[in-house]
Amino acid sequence: MSTATDVVIEEISPDAWYAPAQAERLRQWQDFTTRHGAYWSDPRWLTALCRGLGHRPYGFLARREGQIVGVLPLASMNTFLFGRFLVSLPYVNTSGVVSEDSEAASELIGNAQRLADTLDVRYLELRHETEFEHPALTEKLTTKVHMRLELTESSDELWKTFKPKVRNQIRKGEKQEFTVRWGGLDELDSYYAVFSENMRDLGTPVFSRELFRQILEQFPDEAELCTVFDGAKPIAAALLAHGPDMTQVPSASSLKAYNSSNVNMLMYWNLLCRSVERGQRRFDFGRSSEDSSTYRFKKQWGAVPEPAVWQYYPRKGRVTDVRRESGKFGYFIAAWQRLPLWLSRQIGPSIVRGIP
Repeated sequence: MSTATDVVIEEISPDAWYAPAQAERLRQWQDFTTRHGAYWSDPRWLTALCRGLGHRPYGFLARREGQIVGVLPLASMNTFLFGRFLVSLPYVNTSGVVSEDSEAASELIGNAQRLADTLDVRYLELRHETEFEHPALTEKLTTKVHMRLELTESSDELWKTFKPKVRNQIRKGEKQEFTVRWGGLDELDSYYAVFSENMRDLGTPVFSRELFRQILEQFPDEAELCTVFDGAKPIAAALLAHGPDMTQVPSASSLKAYNSSNVNMLMYWNLLCRSVERGQRRFDFGRSSEDSSTYRFKKQWGAVPEPAVWQYYPRKGRVTDVRRESGKFGYFIAAWQRLPLWLSRQIGPSIVRGIP
């Protein structure tokens, strides 16, 4: 435990994170993030991600006069292929520091910097939406943006906001007589069948099935799966996470063979309707590079860009070295696309868990 003026920083180590004795402290943490609308910094996400990906959880809490004024969840990643990283948080698009003032934020970042030094990581990565000033955070990536849509009071009102092209594509999907199902763990096999095949076709190692099981178990009332079927065959699927006021779609996929059927448009229309039914005010389509194909797909629904500021404390090499967009992995992507599906499912999780 360390202090600076009236801010006290508490650290929760990996060995302590899962201990029953931490339950009350993590409940206070969860209440704090709920009040501040910081859904992805809810401690349940760190638990799900570390259990699902095999990482080690660290948590820092800032207190003033006994009350929490800031939190910072961190996942320690360590693999033979890529080395060590300290990330807040892997898989999700937003996390990092949540604080009530700059003093608490500075102390949290300073403690994370010292932990990064102790763990000898390549870099510390904080996935922020607004920039935090701190001398350790010397690099940032702002090339991607969050694509978010303001929702209406009803699905009928939302339908009226779409351009004719979008409405026409949705109608074409509806004419296919596909079946849309909602569920949790009962839909996991169908969801993962679609997700893993789509990742293979994109040339990207797939996350483990266990990751999604952990998310669904940690968030039984907030996370759910949407699966679209052609008869008995799952052909499109998405994971929805319903946070305070905003629904987010961390993962969504459809089979390449069905690209011309407009099943993706049908599925996203159902995702949006589901969010409206739950009284959500906004829908987050996820991050995209500006003017990319995924950016244009999201924009056609009416989504607008909002900043994504990923900040770094670099220690070894460049922060872009292990990123797909670096352009260094063209051969690997092409080779991965040719793998048998069963093999990509078997070896993919052990690879992707080490990529921040």
